Amino acid sequence: MTALPDPSTSGPPLPPGGYVHREPGPLRRALPWLVAAAVIIGLLVLGYFLARSLQGAQRSFTIFFVEGGWKRFLLFLLAAAGVLALTSLLGQKIGEARTRRKISYAAVLGDQLTHLFLMLVVLIAVYPLFYVLVAAFDPRNSLFAFPNFSDPNLFYKTGLLPRLDVLSFENFRQLFDGVTVPLWQLLLAVVGGAALAVLGLLALAGRFGQEGEGLARTRAWVTRILVGALVVLVLFVTPAQFQGTTNESKFLLSVRNTLLVSGVTGALAILLSTTAGYAMARLRFPGRFQTLLFFIFIQMFPVFLALVAVYSLMVTLGLSNTFTGLILAYSGGAIAFNTWIYKGYVESLPESLEEAAMVDGATRWQTFVRVVLPLSGGILVFIFLNQFIGTYAEYILSSVLLTGVDKWTVGIMLQSFTQGQFNTKWGVFSAAATLGALPIIALFYGFQGYFVGGTVSGGVKE
Repeated sequence: MTALPDPSTSGPPLPPGGYVHREPGPLRRALPWLVAAAVIIGLLVLGYFLARSLQGAQRSFTIFFVEGGWKRFLLFLLAAAGVLALTSLLGQKIGEARTRRKISYAAVLGDQLTHLFLMLVVLIAVYPLFYVLVAAFDPRNSLFAFPNFSDPNLFYKTGLLPRLDVLSFENFRQLFDGVTVPLWQLLLAVVGGAALAVLGLLALAGRFGQEGEGLARTRAWVTRILVGALVVLVLFVTPAQFQGTTNESKFLLSVRNTLLVSGVTGALAILLSTTAGYAMARLRFPGRFQTLLFFIFIQMFPVFLALVAVYSLMVTLGLSNTFTGLILAYSGGAIAFNTWIYKGYVESLPESLEEAAMVDGATRWQTFVRVVLPLSGGILVFIFLNQFIGTYAEYILSSVLLTGVDKWTVGIMLQSFTQGQFNTKWGVFSAAATLGALPIIALFYGFQGYFVGGTVSGGVKE
């Protein structure tokens, strides 16, 4: 009886690691060019049908129409591409002379054209933010900049640039109308502002290579002072300090309500997800796998599908129109996702550290508190920020559970500015949106290292 050849020993020997490099086939090499050609053809077809739809249409008096404007834009892009082609050639020659190596001209030109495309994308993305920021200082209560056909400046003539000569702080004044601040709160705000300024200076010093142990220790203490001042302000600001008669005069109260709800929700998310995630990662008990599958299953359904059930439950428990009910609703929805995140992180930690602690007499709980949690600083900050940012601007659930302007959060308050009986308060809306975004920007910038690192924590096991 003849034995079959062993597949592992037949054929030429494999290189170390068992990987054999194969050149991509013609179809694979041509695939990027085919995709690019398809995108270009699609854009041309879209532009053709758009031009046909505009033929014979009545022109709006609010739009400045430039005859053959698309041709001028294409000529501008061609001129820019020609300049980049010349600079790429010059850069290639200089690079070859300095490095004495062959440099591909196509690669240099491709990088330059990519930078041009990215700059255009950035300008398109930043323009709406700039427009809203300008509208926040525009007292005319409008988001529209009508063309001024008599102005020689092309940006004003087309309406791309709002008028800057009418800007004032009127919209922001309405947000602070009727607000009374006790002296101790004012002093605490000054301390928090000084701490924020010091953190900015420390961050600037760190970027210039002056990072050290003393600087890190100072940053930690200043951060504690800032967080402590913010917590005290959020806890002790009361609705009685806002005596204005309009909704916009209570916007700062809605910011305080949102910071309170989001902060407590983030803390509860850490408490619930760390204990549940550690149990799922290290303990073996009946129903563990089924619970993890259930967590994945409930993530498929959007939050608004449970609005009726959540509202009925809060009414039954007597928690409707309370921050406690809203916090519990947010925290319950955060368990599944954050548990999976923390479970993956714990599984990336060496289990031998916990085994050594238990050999020394530590219980499972002591091992979790004294070994695992101290190693989880980055992922804990990520969970807190992820939950904080997710609930800060949430509107659907808060609008169902909360009633009354004194209980409103930022999302509900901003939405009320767009539902005026006679007009929409676009200027106040833009000013409020600008102020409301500052806490998120400060938190994200201050902890961006933890936030970015936390998104990949647990992705690689060592």
